[in-house]
Amino acid sequence: MPAHQKKDIRSLDLAQLQQHFTTLNEPAYRAKQVYQWLWEKSAHSFGEMSNLSKDLRKKLDEQFTINAVTVNQSQISTDHTIKSSFRLYDGNIVEGVLIPMDDRMTACVSSQVGCSLTCKFCATGYMDRKRNLNADEIYDQVVLIDGQARANYKLPLTNIVYMGMGEPLLNYANVLRSIERITAPDGLNMSYKRITVSTAGIAKMIKKLGDDQVKFNLALSLHAANDQKRNEIMPINEQNSLKALAEALKYYFSKTKNPVTYEYIVFNDFNDDISDAMELARFCKHVPCKVNLIEYNPIQFASFINAQADKIDIFSGYLKSQGITTNIRRSRGKDIDAACGQLAVKEQAAL
Repeated sequence: MPAHQKKDIRSLDLAQLQQHFTTLNEPAYRAKQVYQWLWEKSAHSFGEMSNLSKDLRKKLDEQFTINAVTVNQSQISTDHTIKSSFRLYDGNIVEGVLIPMDDRMTACVSSQVGCSLTCKFCATGYMDRKRNLNADEIYDQVVLIDGQARANYKLPLTNIVYMGMGEPLLNYANVLRSIERITAPDGLNMSYKRITVSTAGIAKMIKKLGDDQVKFNLALSLHAANDQKRNEIMPINEQNSLKALAEALKYYFSKTKNPVTYEYIVFNDFNDDISDAMELARFCKHVPCKVNLIEYNPIQFASFINAQADKIDIFSGYLKSQGITTNIRRSRGKDIDAACGQLAVKEQAAL
């Protein structure tokens, strides 16, 4: 069978794989062995599956493909951050980042090739959205970045953030399936509490997270607690107003009891005033939350610049005075365009 007609074996769940094995007159436990190779051992070829007969491996190879993701190119920052471009089976490229810190190793992974949301401060927003990533492509990024952490820093991954290219909640099913495989005992067996999914704010999908009673962490890229300002930098806010987001977050919290993290990039002379901090503090009253204040990382398409350090400190101080847990996040990997908002495959960016 030509390669393009073969089915992606990782698109099947265990029950579907077992059903296929009955048609091959193979015992069901063989399907479990293959599933273990795919998801626990991260095999990228049937030839690696050494406890299967050569005949069965040949049959699988004739009928299925493993759409393995590969590292296309990597760069290491002066602060030891590693940015990689990953090549997908169809030739598309996405980017992911390993962020090493004293107490953790974090993988930042992509969920889409490009993005449709056109946020004005984000390099990915200037790319066309080409397609969603499959669950196994997201999973492969985690495995590859974990390999980089072990090879370069002798430590395994501890955390995963879905903050790379794309809007995770516009690829809902594949994102949730990837997290299921990453956290499953017969997958990578990582803790839900070590995983954060970041959204630009799609109210109905935040409610769906509540309905599905997800166990991972949710972060909202807020960046302004004022509809006029948020509309200006995040067109999605025109259909997902702060009022709609507040209602969705209340619903989400009522179902999951998970606090929310608000990501807030502080732009010079745009959203860095004490009045902006007061608006943000009011928004924080809707659900239990914490705030990450983030340094802005300039991109070639936009004219925003980072707020002054003293203004960020005053902003942070006000939030803390209101009893809001607040962290100032310093940029990592800025010198290799690996920092927040800088991910974009250069040849795919739309000028």
